[in-house]
Amino acid sequence: MKALALLTAILALACSAPASPPTVEELWSHLFTNSIIVWQAPTNDLPESFWTYKTLLHIFPAPVISNAVVLASLKLKEFPRPSTNDFDILENKGANYPGPIFSIFKIAPNSGLMLYWLPHQTTNATGIPADEILVKRAWRCAVLLGIAPSQVAFKDLTSHFNEDDNGNKLTNQISGRGVFLTRLIDGVQYIGNGNDGFISEGFWIEFGSHGEIRNFVLIWPNLERINHNPTASPQQIIACIRAHKAIVLPNGDEENYFDRLKTLASVKKLTITKITPYYSEGNFGEVPTNDVPPEFVTPIAELEAVADFGNSNATVRLLSPILSPEVSRLLGNKPK
Repeated sequence: MKALALLTAILALACSAPASPPTVEELWSHLFTNSIIVWQAPTNDLPESFWTYKTLLHIFPAPVISNAVVLASLKLKEFPRPSTNDFDILENKGANYPGPIFSIFKIAPNSGLMLYWLPHQTTNATGIPADEILVKRAWRCAVLLGIAPSQVAFKDLTSHFNEDDNGNKLTNQISGRGVFLTRLIDGVQYIGNGNDGFISEGFWIEFGSHGEIRNFVLIWPNLERINHNPTASPQQIIACIRAHKAIVLPNGDEENYFDRLKTLASVKKLTITKITPYYSEGNFGEVPTNDVPPEFVTPIAELEAVADFGNSNATVRLLSPILSPEVSRLLGNKPK
């Protein structure tokens, strides 16, 4: 993807919302326009510059492919061979099935992708191993897929909840527990936790009842350094916020995101308290098109802030560019 997968989801929500205004873009255009913006985030630990990368083909070696097939418990007469071509095993739906048929096992060298999805997953919420056991097992599986422990960091645990007849999550019924090991690029983590709306480089694996592997996704394109650019100053990032070039992040599976954007339009003071660099696919502010694999990996910033409404406060998370040239591009400033 080219920028942010989450941005795509937000824009999709806007398109599927009622035709009456306001759109998400209109709501963003009212944010923090008249607010006082104060920077209190420590920046001593921020790198003075970051590399950007070009994504390249990743041909998975034969041992990694065979290990992936074994982890997926697939019964194949012959393992797939290393290749530049995509490889798919489709779910068996029958010759006359009228709906879409999805891959249960896929290798896509052009995007460095390898995934497995267990069809006919059970809703059994018993016998899921303890988190500590699952994390250790995830590390072992990552090594089998060619990932050195120094190349990733434990990021998060995820949960798959059973649903009722109306599609509502049953929070007391967890039928899958996932572990996400994020890719490290120059010691900086990749954004996202594996299944939160971001397309995140790294390794995510989900276990079910009695430790059965339900799914795994490895996204690991080869990378080539292309540019080395200075880090944006706090003043530049504040300018991006004022120009409505920063993105307010939803809170998890937030259902009232648009209502919250309306509320944020009345913020009197925004205090930036923390800045965290991450790597992400694509260029900030560019929406992906035509499912084209990402061409670049670039750094971005997640900002934590306190929104002061005068009589109450709320915590807000934003995404912004972190490279000085990216700020200039977004603000339309010509390089000197």
